[in-house]
Amino acid sequence: MSQYSRNNVSLLLFSVLFCAAVSLSAQTVIPDTEWRTYGGNLASTRYSSLDQVTANNVTDLDIVWRRPSVDTSVTSRWPDLRYSNQLQSTPIMIDGVLYASNGIGLLEAFDPASGETIWVQDTTFLGSETPRGTAGRSVAYWESDNDRRLFAIRAPYLMAIDAATGQFIESFGTDGLIDLTYNEETGYGGTSPPLVVKDVVIVGSAMADHPYTKEQHPGDVRAYDVKTGELRWTWSPIPQAGDPGVETWLDDSWAYSGMANVWTMFSADLDLGYVYLPTGAPTNDMYGGHRPGNNLFGTSVVALDARNGDRLWHFQTVHHDIWDYDLPAAPVIVDLVVKGQPVKAVAQVGKTGFLYVFDRITGKPVWPIEERPVPGSSLAGEQASPTQPFPTWPPPFEQQGLTENDLIDLTPKLRQAALERVKEWNIGPLFTPPSLEGTVALPGIGGGANWGGAAFDPETHMFYVASRRMPTLITAREVDQARFGTRYQATFRMPSGDGLPFVKPPWSSITAYQLDTGDIAWQVPNGIGPVDHPSLKGLDLPALGNPGTAPGLLITRAAIFLGHWSDGTVLRALDKHSGGLLWEHSVEGSHVEAPPMTYMAGGQQYIVIGTGSAIEPSRLTAFRLP
Repeated sequence: MSQYSRNNVSLLLFSVLFCAAVSLSAQTVIPDTEWRTYGGNLASTRYSSLDQVTANNVTDLDIVWRRPSVDTSVTSRWPDLRYSNQLQSTPIMIDGVLYASNGIGLLEAFDPASGETIWVQDTTFLGSETPRGTAGRSVAYWESDNDRRLFAIRAPYLMAIDAATGQFIESFGTDGLIDLTYNEETGYGGTSPPLVVKDVVIVGSAMADHPYTKEQHPGDVRAYDVKTGELRWTWSPIPQAGDPGVETWLDDSWAYSGMANVWTMFSADLDLGYVYLPTGAPTNDMYGGHRPGNNLFGTSVVALDARNGDRLWHFQTVHHDIWDYDLPAAPVIVDLVVKGQPVKAVAQVGKTGFLYVFDRITGKPVWPIEERPVPGSSLAGEQASPTQPFPTWPPPFEQQGLTENDLIDLTPKLRQAALERVKEWNIGPLFTPPSLEGTVALPGIGGGANWGGAAFDPETHMFYVASRRMPTLITAREVDQARFGTRYQATFRMPSGDGLPFVKPPWSSITAYQLDTGDIAWQVPNGIGPVDHPSLKGLDLPALGNPGTAPGLLITRAAIFLGHWSDGTVLRALDKHSGGLLWEHSVEGSHVEAPPMTYMAGGQQYIVIGTGSAIEPSRLTAFRLP
């Protein structure tokens, strides 16, 4: 869109000098030889200033090693082992060793230059029966003197592992394990990594998105002592009697409602000692007649004191969430210069397609966020919030709401079919509530943005986000209230027309903001898309964007790196200043949502990405210059 103005360039030069001066620079620009957390650092910027790979030589990158997501020592022990090949794991690299969660959630250490195994986590605790498990998205690390520990979730356990040997830290919890199970009914699930902030390891949880009853356990956030495993604090996103926020749960609905969990990643500011939480929707996430009120602290950005779990500030991005508009990714710690003034900020992408930017000390929006009227619900007993928060700036990165003008028009036949289909459903602006007829939500329940999240360049103050344009049809149905405790429940599906999204492209995008001003610098379709679809045969079309994809990003001084599916799977590099394609190289495995990572080993820069598919074994693949 807009190019830099002279004023923007001046702001940029000032902001670079400012970033060099602020104390947070040590945490946003970590030792560039390493990649110490899932997001590259506690700020979750996914940025590295490594510059051996440049825009000029990126085309020389080639594969130097591959390794399966489950080491052969594990698969040989259990020949009947089955696991998901949709690998979402991003390794970390510390002190010359790569660590990753494998295909069944065990930890493995391997050589960064060759990919050869150093150790595989002790498996004796699994017993003799063939285990089941799911790969975690990453691993957390902590060190003090000669004590080096890895922390990971393998549901229902939080595990503490010796980084040197792969053995459990027996002094932590019970022989290196803490059972995170809430109760027999709820259990515990989770694939997102813990976050270590100073001397506590903090965990969230994944919970059933669509429980059949209104009762559910709150999605508590818990912090454990990194040395002993002692529970240090618990913060509940569902306030209890007498707590601040309980007044937003009318009819004492706080007493039985649950969820609002943090199923995705956290971020933190070490200097402040703050940890930032992106919470999800309360029970049930597409119907809320049994929980009248705004329902704090569901679907909110929440800042806690990492020492004791005290809530410092919050901002609810969706009141009384009935669209499954969970905040899907870690808030990103950013240092900005806004109208000539330095601002310590935190930026949160939403499934809604909004980018919310706050002062990370006070929680005050950097640009005004207004309460605006939204449509009411047609369901008996449902009290949808009459207003919702709308950021006045930055502009949204994805289409919001649906009108007939937004329906696909690539051919007259496709458009007519789309017009006929939506006659059966409710369409309207963002935050149009679910209905018995079916309501099309756009963005849908998968966003907008999702767990692939965003990335930030602290040198240029450019902020990048991947998003998808994938409508969701949410349909309510009446159920036995005596059995389920609610009058309605809702189901969803992703409608299409002839196998294509029934809205106009681009069906996925990469958007770049100059975050000092909030301007969108550019926006490009994420891939060519299905231009060879039979319904589009013979048409001369621009890039349409690949449907359904919103991958994680890696930012270096050279480029934007991301996994991509386009007539085969590739690792792709885009120009940071325009979004133009610089390079791509095929990789095996079609699931490429996991963000790549980068590091130095033996004086050379490597880029690693996890891939897999239903028919291709999951693996990690490393690239390097010759």
